[in-house]
Amino acid sequence: MSRKSRALPPDPFRRFNSSPEVIRLVVMMYVRFPLSLRNVEDLLLERGIDICHETVRHWWNRFGPLFALDIRRQRVSRMRGFRQWRWQLDEMYVKVNGEMVYLWRAVDHEGEILESFVTRTRDKAAALTVNWASMTPIPSGWVR
Repeated sequence: MSRKSRALPPDPFRRFNSSPEVIRLVVMMYVRFPLSLRNVEDLLLERGIDICHETVRHWWNRFGPLFALDIRRQRVSRMRGFRQWRWQLDEMYVKVNGEMVYLWRAVDHEGEILESFVTRTRDKAAALTVNWASMTPIPSGWVR
């Protein structure tokens, strides 16, 4: 009997010569602190890591959303253990590219946005889509 094996998501670092730890350090330095690309380049040069500011920008564009998703997932999983953790669904009517649409956001009790979703209609299906998206666990390596 042969079993169907689930394919693992591809490693996002597989085509980069630098280690994942260096990439994570570079992206976190740029995101966490109010530094310019060249300032991050200078700080890393002091640590013995010689990279270009364009490399910092490329890694930030490539891995920033992935790391943000990872941080959000960890934060939500930690907060679900607390009894006082609450979240609510917020809906706004906003103009995007000249068109009026509904922006749905799942917001926790601290004001952190857990998930956001844009729809053209305001109905039960749209609200359930946002509710489903914010409460389903995300497989590692996927970007929503």
